[in-house]
Formats: sequence, structure tokens, C-alpha cells
Amino acid sequence: MSAKQMRDLDQETKRGVITFLIREPMGVLFVAVTLFIPARTLAWPMGWALVAIYALWVTATILLVLPKFPGLLAERVARKKDAKTWDTALMGVVGLLTLAKQILAGLDFYYGWTREIWEVPLALQIAALVVAALAYTISPWAMRVNAYFSKIVRIQEDRGHTVVTGGPYRIVRHPTYLGTILFETVSPIMLGSLWALIPGVLSALLFIVRTALEDRTLREELPGYQAYAERVRYRLLPGVW
Repeated sequence: MSAKQMRDLDQETKRGVITFLIREPMGVLFVAVTLFIPARTLAWPMGWALVAIYALWVTATILLVLPKFPGLLAERVARKKDAKTWDTALMGVVGLLTLAKQILAGLDFYYGWTREIWEVPLALQIAALVVAALAYTISPWAMRVNAYFSKIVRIQEDRGHTVVTGGPYRIVRHPTYLGTILFETVSPIMLGSLWALIPGVLSALLFIVRTALEDRTLREELPGYQAYAERVRYRLLPGVW
């Protein structure tokens, strides 16, 4: 986005975009802090790999979404009163589990709890890294075609919410949740921590619950979604669910 295009945005959108541009890189820094302080070292290649995945996600989101849907970035940082209570509770728990996953992985790297049980093969860690990185690419792809990709479950009547059917939404109805579930499951393996796998798997299970609840909400409240659901039959995994 050019400086002129930024100046032409309305003040609310401009404030939201600026908040996103500040908050998301700070979030990447927070990931690094919660990994490396418990690990008590910076010499942890897979820890840096995880930070790099988050940093690349932020970069890709800015490059792909900001020029096309600046209002979406503002939507993703805005506080909305119409957020579903169940979604606020679910994502609060997911946030705590994510923090626990990172801290546990760092402590595990320092104390060697997993290594006492099983030395996770480097080849398996690298394979998990590849899967985690690929899983995280789904989100920018989805946001590139979905102007209503909010962080919370809500029908965005204020933004003219309509059903999105392009990009990854041609394959499954909730493609980003599929990527997130994969990421939460394999990132602890990438970090070589069986203990971090516990909150990772719990987060993945909560995203399955969120998928079911969000899908029901969209069927009931978003015009046209029921017809879309009849065309694209599967929520997360083609042929399964």
C-alpha cells in the first residue's frame, strides 16, 4: 500500500491498520520471549524456526492483505461488543494453552524432560517444521480472498458480510482452522517436546469445537451460507468431516 493510499483511508481504518502493524510484530517478539527465557539460551534452532514461521505469517499477511482489504486488518484488532460469549471463552483458553505450550517447550529444552524419555529424531523435527510452515500459509491465502476474516465469530453486518466461496473455501468451509489444528499438533514435535504436545493437542481439540460452533452460527445467521454448505460439504477435512 502506498503512502497516498494510507492517507486516503478513513481515520478508524487507519488507526486499526497502524495498531495491526505495531501489535503483530510485538506478538512475534512475545513468542520469542516465552520460548527463549524458559530455555535459558538463544542456541535453539527449532525455537528460532518457530519464531520465523510467525514472522513470515505477519509479513505475508501485510503484503497480501493490506493492499486489498485494509479494513480487514482494522477489523482484526478492533474490540467488538457482538462477539459470541462462547467464542470469547474458547479463545481465552486457547491463548493460555498457546502460552503454556511455548513455556513448556522452552523448559523442556533446558531441562531435557523429553530427552530422558525419547530423543525426537532430527528428521522428524524437520518434517514437523515443514508441515507447520505449510499449515500456516493457509491463513494468508484465506485472508487474501476473505474480506470478513475476523478474529472473532460474528456476523459483520456493519461491513456487509457475505459468503466467501473462492480460494481455499472451494475445498473446505473452514480451511484456516485445518491449518491451525495441524500447526498446534506438529509444532511441539518440531520443538522436540512431548510435554508441549499436551497443550498443543488440547488447543487443536478446541479449534475443532470452535469449527462446529462457528459453522452452526453461520448456517443460522449468515444469508447464503446454508446453500454454500450444501455445495462444499466438508468443514475441515474432505471426505471425513
